[in-house]
Amino acid sequence: MEKTRIAVLVSGGGTNLQALIDRSDVILNGEIVLVVSDRKAYATERAQKAGIEAQTLVKGKDFAENLLKLLKSRRIELIVLAGFLSILSGEILTEYRGKIINVHPSLIPKHCGKGFYGLKVHEDVLNCGDAVTGATVHMVNEVTDGGRILVQRSLEVYESDTPEALQKRVMERCEWKLLPKMTENEAKRIAYAKSGAKLCCESFEGLLASNSYPGRGVAIGKTPDGSSDVIVYFIMGRSFNSRNRAFVESDRGVDIVFLHPDKVEDASLVFYSPIVFEKGYAIVTNGDQTDTIADFVRDGDQTPFVNALLTRTYEPDNPNFTPRISGIIYPNGGVYGDFSLSMLKRNAFGESERDFYNFGFENGFGRFIHTYESDGNPLPTYDKEPHLVDVENDIDAYAEKLWNSLNPDNKVALAVCYIDVKTRNRKIVIKNKA
Repeated sequence: MEKTRIAVLVSGGGTNLQALIDRSDVILNGEIVLVVSDRKAYATERAQKAGIEAQTLVKGKDFAENLLKLLKSRRIELIVLAGFLSILSGEILTEYRGKIINVHPSLIPKHCGKGFYGLKVHEDVLNCGDAVTGATVHMVNEVTDGGRILVQRSLEVYESDTPEALQKRVMERCEWKLLPKMTENEAKRIAYAKSGAKLCCESFEGLLASNSYPGRGVAIGKTPDGSSDVIVYFIMGRSFNSRNRAFVESDRGVDIVFLHPDKVEDASLVFYSPIVFEKGYAIVTNGDQTDTIADFVRDGDQTPFVNALLTRTYEPDNPNFTPRISGIIYPNGGVYGDFSLSMLKRNAFGESERDFYNFGFENGFGRFIHTYESDGNPLPTYDKEPHLVDVENDIDAYAEKLWNSLNPDNKVALAVCYIDVKTRNRKIVIKNKA
């Protein structure tokens, strides 16, 4: 398949450009063929050392016209802004709509917009006393930092932080990790569309059958006929306390009940409502953060999923430190797309690290995350992006197939929910081992 031709726009030292150059093992469906700077910058030297064409277009009256002409002459298909300080507007945004991404060093919508760049962002984070910050990769549109958010990652702010120290940590832990991945995702999307090939997905059934212990799993998607939004949630267990559970349908979604209440050892991490419907939102999680998110929805928070999870940490079940996995379907789409998934895990520094992935629905496909990479002691945390998996029209057949794919010795319960896109009526199929 022919690779997507990528241009990277820069204004300074080019550290994010270098992160892209260094991750050729990640960017498999795209090739950086052009680097453009709007001023004299070391980034162009980085490009030349990597054998990439570098051009400097000094800002002036004809800057936008000359930039567009250059991009077209090099047959550019995807534009990546990596520390680019000029604001794109006009014909470039029209010509490359949906094909320009930017990395911003904060958790948009915080500390963003006109005037927020470089150290100014981190100064504002510290001045506001934020406990958490991070980075965002988003689509570019006419509103500065206002395009659809693709992915975000958080990190903790230290009391000892200076703007310079915080900037360095956000770059190293967030920007340099997220930007190559999202560049590959968009390059792959464009490459497939260009070739006319259908998007490839993994077999959900096969993924489950090949893993004896994925732990707890969350998937959100859409049926092939487009008639229903789909939620899948399952739990597995090795201890009696984990296996002493079943799913039941409730007025607000799906709840967990104990099979033997008198034998419960510790209910704190195993008793919760995995699926909750609240004010048009559909929420699914592997813990009591379901209620945290629902509370933020009820309170009218404008970004309830992100803000709710910023208040939560990974589960304190040493030595596994189980990640909190969460998903949400939005009632009206918006800057986060149609639905989001989140992985809140313990990082190598012993801190809570949160990744937020945002998607638009695609008929016949879903996105799937789970807590553990495989069985083990301690259990190894799942540490990849959400899987792209298949979805089926028939809820009963789909639920049966997924249930039969889960390891028979470890599976505990499965819930599959189909939500009619027109009426928002829902059908839930539950499978319990006990």
